[in-house]
Amino acid sequence: MIATADAEPTLRTLLKRADLGLTLLGAEDARRAEALDRPVRWVHSTDLSDPTPFLADDLVLLTTGTQFDPDAEDSVIDEYVSRLARRGVLGLGFGTAVVRPAMPARLPDACAAVGLPLFEVPYRTPFIAVARANAEAVAAQSYARRSWALAAQRALALAALRPDGLARTVAELGRQLDTWVGLYDAGGVLRLENTDRELTPESADAVRQEVEAVLRRGSRAASAIGIEGTDFTLQTLGRGGRLRGVLAIASGELDQEGRGVITSVVALAGLALEQQQGLQRARGRLRAGLVELALAGSLPLVRAVGRDVGIALPAAPVRVARVAESGTSLVISEALEIASAVFFGRSGDDLLLICGADSTVPDEIAVRFAVRVGLSDPVTHADLAAGAAQAAAVLRGGAPGVVRFSGKRAQGVLANASEDARTVAAAILAPLRAHDAAERSALASTLRAFLEHDGSHEATARALGVHRHTIRARVRAAEQVLGTDLGGFPARAELWAAFLATD
Repeated sequence: MIATADAEPTLRTLLKRADLGLTLLGAEDARRAEALDRPVRWVHSTDLSDPTPFLADDLVLLTTGTQFDPDAEDSVIDEYVSRLARRGVLGLGFGTAVVRPAMPARLPDACAAVGLPLFEVPYRTPFIAVARANAEAVAAQSYARRSWALAAQRALALAALRPDGLARTVAELGRQLDTWVGLYDAGGVLRLENTDRELTPESADAVRQEVEAVLRRGSRAASAIGIEGTDFTLQTLGRGGRLRGVLAIASGELDQEGRGVITSVVALAGLALEQQQGLQRARGRLRAGLVELALAGSLPLVRAVGRDVGIALPAAPVRVARVAESGTSLVISEALEIASAVFFGRSGDDLLLICGADSTVPDEIAVRFAVRVGLSDPVTHADLAAGAAQAAAVLRGGAPGVVRFSGKRAQGVLANASEDARTVAAAILAPLRAHDAAERSALASTLRAFLEHDGSHEATARALGVHRHTIRARVRAAEQVLGTDLGGFPARAELWAAFLATD
């Protein structure tokens, strides 16, 4: 009798074969049930008292019992069975009426004690028939799996030829494996999944974190992780240093055929994503051109072209954000492709975004990719260039995160002086500070207080706790040291700016 493709090579399958007449002895507990359902790689017969050095893994052992003396003590049989259990033997078959009229009375109890299934092989069934039946089941299952793999790869190839080939391929792989499959882009965003299976929120979050870790490493790799009792397989797509995404599968334990099917999908998906590179580069150049047109004020042209290609300016008011050039710029761009409310593109060395005034996209980018983002105040479409300048003013230097222009604006113009301005300011105040150091005077502090109090001698005197005539004398002395007349606004403003710039 030839085993069918449905007859898995397990001990339970052998016991169900009516032509073999095998009889399982004893009750079936949890341990024995597990052994009955494990795949049997081979069936072997031996009457050695200790065959364990010569046994393979996942094996069912057959014996006629000649190794046991008729008056053998129970301990001898217990030790024999224990050795088989430790070696990983899946079951023991005893051929009755061949050498001994019956099996030793102690044998069923010894097998039950260690959870080793024990079955009786009748005299009419040769051991070779049992071994052949298992070999046929192994061959039948192997043939069935190879046939499945060929059919699955054929179905996947046909799915890839459809207009929405990538989505169809992911769905078909999920159907063939009867499990969840997800395709993540280069930014770690889940772009495609088979809709007939879902992950728990906890599993989905854990898979996403692992995908992001794989993408950060940037090298081609396959990895396996266990989440909530389920094995997941992750396969990167694309070349090392230029990964295009990750294919994630709730795979369970895969055999060779299952791994081969996944490998074929990885090749198909990787090829499809690589073919999209040229289109993405062209789209990137288009976006950069639209950004420059928007900053130049050519809004009608931006709207007309954007409408045709699905790139639209958000409704005003908007904010302009800048992300400095970094190794993650390409990945950020790919992640932004799915954020339809964001208008973005290259602008010089930066990535420029135009988003709604209340958009959280700049904050999400800063956190997710650990980059510094300069963010403007809300502006109208007509003031996009001014918004871009504001974003640039707060972009350079400092730690990752969103830096808002509103904070810089609140500091005022003079608090944001350049290095050149601070150098000039220090030179202007140098004679005054040198005089104070040499004469132990307080001209600099007096003059600053005088300017803070709008040039009022009385108010300055009250603030410093001295007579107003002292203030007048110190101001005249400061004018002589500086060689200037502080009676007019321009001179006072210049000196006030110098004080602020050197703070």
